[in-house]
Amino acid sequence: MAAKKRSKRKISSEFSSRLARLGPGDKVRAFVLLRTGGTSNRSSKRQSRAERKAAVEASRKSAERALTDIDTILKRHDGRRLARRPNALGSMPVETTAAGIKALASSRWVQAILEDQPINLTR
Repeated sequence: MAAKKRSKRKISSEFSSRLARLGPGDKVRAFVLLRTGGTSNRSSKRQSRAERKAAVEASRKSAERALTDIDTILKRHDGRRLARRPNALGSMPVETTAAGIKALASSRWVQAILEDQPINLTR
């Protein structure tokens, strides 16, 4: 039960509500935020360009370790990655079913799942 509670915290209640209204074969796009395992640099000193580049690459490499697990889950739920690899922040767009989103949320590699929403202009 604890694992189920943890996976629910990875998806907003609004997104969960929308997922519950989908049919079993309906697809949804989302951003999966991967656990990169990186340590934050709490130094007040500004990083050099080389240090920033190294930090981004380390974050990407760390996030890429999760891809085998993510791909297995997506394949099981008729889903797919929409990017070849995670971005610099360890985020990756995916397309899958509601069941696929819930399965991704239960993965130890996933920190959070955000709904891919269209942007609307306000006046």
